[in-house]
Amino acid sequence: MRRLSLAAAIILIAASPARAADKPTRFWNLTSATVTELRLAPMGTTKFGDNLVLNDKDKEIDHDERLAIPGVAAGAYDARIGFPNGAVCAVKNIAIEAGKVFSIEDKDLADCTK
Repeated sequence: MRRLSLAAAIILIAASPARAADKPTRFWNLTSATVTELRLAPMGTTKFGDNLVLNDKDKEIDHDERLAIPGVAAGAYDARIGFPNGAVCAVKNIAIEAGKVFSIEDKDLADCTK
């Protein structure tokens, strides 16, 4: 019985990284406002992709809401983030890990224009 328990524990521990990789990468909006635009570009470039917020059912990411964004490769990114009042801000050097949550807070916002 003890061997069976040990074997089960080893299998669960070994499977943990695989389960994390199966989860989609998620954006967590920790800004004080609703987000209506989120575009990512490889760090140091201006090659911004599609608006990821359009993947949300109501096309907005409220404060403290998370959005699954499958298909984003792990790496370092810059972001363009937009708000309902028309403001658009830059966020530099976001580390994204596959299957993990990354967040953006008000203190991360830079170079905001309206």
